[in-house]
Amino acid sequence: MGGCIFCRIVRREIPAQIDQESSQTLAFHDIHPQAPLHVLIVPKEHLSSILDLGKRHSEVLGEMVAVAQKIACREGVDQSGFRLVFNCGPDAGQAVDHLHLHLLAKRKLAWPPG
Repeated sequence: MGGCIFCRIVRREIPAQIDQESSQTLAFHDIHPQAPLHVLIVPKEHLSSILDLGKRHSEVLGEMVAVAQKIACREGVDQSGFRLVFNCGPDAGQAVDHLHLHLLAKRKLAWPPG
């Protein structure tokens, strides 16, 4: 997906505030944050949504969660709380058709969301 904005960020064609990178994932700060800490964790492989995941993706999905845990601990929100969110489809608020995990923290998050 050459025109996908997240693929372009992964390829460094578009600047982003990158938090960390591994062989399979890239984590960067959201440009429209919904919380004081709002990091997006994406697989480097283009997957349109959670519906594209199969058994072969278990490792990258696990790595995405592990990256979120690492950032949460580093930012000191592992005790106070944080939220991890996958949106799937327009009614759920998925604005970019590239699988991404939102890490939101450093403010009180309401329930239910939205």
